[in-house]
Amino acid sequence: MRKSLSALVLLLTLIACSLLVLAQSGGTIQGGSAKTGPYTPERGAAERKAILDALRVPIEKQLKQPVIFKIDHLKVQSGWAFVLAQPQRPDGGSLDYSGTIYQEAVDAGAFDDGVIGLLRKTNGRWRVVQFVIGATDVPYVDWDKKYRAPRAIFKWE
Repeated sequence: MRKSLSALVLLLTLIACSLLVLAQSGGTIQGGSAKTGPYTPERGAAERKAILDALRVPIEKQLKQPVIFKIDHLKVQSGWAFVLAQPQRPDGGSLDYSGTIYQEAVDAGAFDDGVIGLLRKTNGRWRVVQFVIGATDVPYVDWDKKYRAPRAIFKWE
């Protein structure tokens, strides 16, 4: 009886310590894949690269040139990612929109030069659900409902 009571006390102590660590980490288990709230993958992280590489494919196809992204907002939660970014040339310079479907909007001053993307991770790969280039409004205002994405990824901190 005494040994089983000691084992129970040890188990309860381990559980209490684990809960304390989880509470201090803001609900995120570091080093694992269980993240409960929205988060931003660090620069250089494989997840961040995978998200941006997936978004890069349709953007480069539309813009007919290679791009890198200057990130304004990137949040991930529950297999969803939301990105607001400025596309740039790989050398950091401005893009040339001539020869693209966006040139007319650029000429008319109805183009903001930003990229907005919603991605979902399925079968271990990030896939673009929706993207917009040059929006002058807020096209993602209903994407949480339309695509059933977590509302928290669309919020600015």
